[in-house]
Amino acid sequence: MESRGQVRVLIVDDEERFRATTIAILKNRGFEVAAVGGGREAADYVKDHEVDVIILDLKMPDMDGNETLRRVKDIRPDTQVIMLTGHGTPDNALLSLKNGVFDYLTKPCNIDLLAQKIRDAYHRERGLREEEAKVRDVMVPLSSFSAIREDRTVSEAIETILLSFSRTMSSSSVHETVHRSILVLDKKGKVVGVMTFTDLLAGLQPPYMKLLTERRSQDENIYLDAANYSGMFTVIVREIAQKTVRELMSDAPPTIDVRANLMEAANRLLTLGVRRLLVKDGDEMVGVVREQDLFFEMANIIRQFNQQ
Repeated sequence: MESRGQVRVLIVDDEERFRATTIAILKNRGFEVAAVGGGREAADYVKDHEVDVIILDLKMPDMDGNETLRRVKDIRPDTQVIMLTGHGTPDNALLSLKNGVFDYLTKPCNIDLLAQKIRDAYHRERGLREEEAKVRDVMVPLSSFSAIREDRTVSEAIETILLSFSRTMSSSSVHETVHRSILVLDKKGKVVGVMTFTDLLAGLQPPYMKLLTERRSQDENIYLDAANYSGMFTVIVREIAQKTVRELMSDAPPTIDVRANLMEAANRLLTLGVRRLLVKDGDEMVGVVREQDLFFEMANIIRQFNQQ
């Protein structure tokens, strides 16, 4: 049972026995269930009734499941649809998923699995209704993100990072976590790169050590004795401190639209293998969204759900 009331389920299937059996089982599980025998009836039903989740058969005589899915989504785009059929093929599944189906299950389906899928679909539908947060809601505004010119020294960049530490550590806001990077700007104020802790560490490695590391991957007998490292850290830190930020910085992060949803942001971070994205509003850069920003939003969602 959900806090708002029963989850409203519509079964769309031309098999009368299946409808009757599934209605009885799902009602016993606490769902509010209605049923119709075809796609046209389903389209008419959702015009006049609120439905959270539709269980939709693929093969029906009057209108197939994919056409029914399109019509239902035209009427109620947020309603979630689970395709349940005895005629499952990879092509059918791909077409259904492309058309916006929440999940695709084959008959006979375990009733516990079906009940769980209905609950999962309901929570997604409810999230859409409640206007899920967008990138703009969780990003760090560009004006609040530490930045430095590309022609400044690494020494100045490190001081800028230290200043951001003192600002964020004195704040009581959990969202104002330490920036593990600073944006790099050109003379016109355009973002041209980013300086991260990793960039600073990479700058410590002289060319010959990089070569030894590459060769060691091929021959494990090649290594430096611990004595060879003595005093090296301090010497190299002093050397790179005078280099320009341009010499050590990474490329500018990939971009994402300010109106994008958080799932798109998470997917871009994962598939591109990055920790932050520049946020654009048209042609203007307006902020940065980071891994930790999505983490805090995840924590908020879980807390709110647990309090229901």
